[in-house]
Amino acid sequence: MSRADDIFIKNCREIIDSGYSDESMDVRPHWEDGAPAHTIKRFGIVNRYDLSKEFPILTIRRTYLKSAVDEILWIWQKKSNNIKDLHSHIWDSWADENGSIGKAYGYQLGIKHKYPEGEFDQVDRIIYDLKHNPASRRIISNIYVHQDLHEMNLYPCAYSMTFNVTGNRLNAILNQRSQDMLAANNWNVVQYSALLIMMAKTCGFEPGELVHVIADAHIYDRHIPIIEEIIANKPYDAPILHVAAKHDFYDFTRDDFTLENYRYHELKTRIPVAI
Repeated sequence: MSRADDIFIKNCREIIDSGYSDESMDVRPHWEDGAPAHTIKRFGIVNRYDLSKEFPILTIRRTYLKSAVDEILWIWQKKSNNIKDLHSHIWDSWADENGSIGKAYGYQLGIKHKYPEGEFDQVDRIIYDLKHNPASRRIISNIYVHQDLHEMNLYPCAYSMTFNVTGNRLNAILNQRSQDMLAANNWNVVQYSALLIMMAKTCGFEPGELVHVIADAHIYDRHIPIIEEIIANKPYDAPILHVAAKHDFYDFTRDDFTLENYRYHELKTRIPVAI
């Protein structure tokens, strides 16, 4: 069984069986028909994925690796906030007529800041510190910038990465304020695992652990039957990930990531998206 499958099944079972329902509360998200999108949730879920053992992609449901990598490169490599720079259409609902999502995600990572060592944006500062000061406990990104929240079309969900070097292993903590378990959980795990792997290759380390901290892990009311369908599937063994032998973060493309022996269950049910 894929370790990612095991974690996902346990998380979803815990949320459905013993989570808190916000049905009695006024909620911001809504469905396409205008109905409020209520959830059942658990607070403070922490999952650990050891990338030295397997790549944490679900087999009980397909996760589209190249699209997930494409989005993380859109944010971290292109540092873009415009959906015209993205191959998929997952951000279309939050973009304006020009394709912009406002001062969110990649926009924040691309802002340059002054340091004693020079001027860097957040991504280049992380790469600099991993190469020149790997013992640092200050290698952190943050895109939840309060002064710009009013100009973001969506507040960042996954908002911070903390990198930490232990021996020859690069580890990271992904902090997430909110997690739609069906639409985004494994998608985020896959793309930030890919980010950790790219940073490790760029800076001369082996990939270690990704620790995923979720403040509000929830399942929307209309997603519960779909989740039940997915977690009833029999998991397969985890596939083997192959990544191109590159050592410059800005050289990586979505086509540099391929999976060997990826077996998965197809999900034919359309997933309604709460916005």
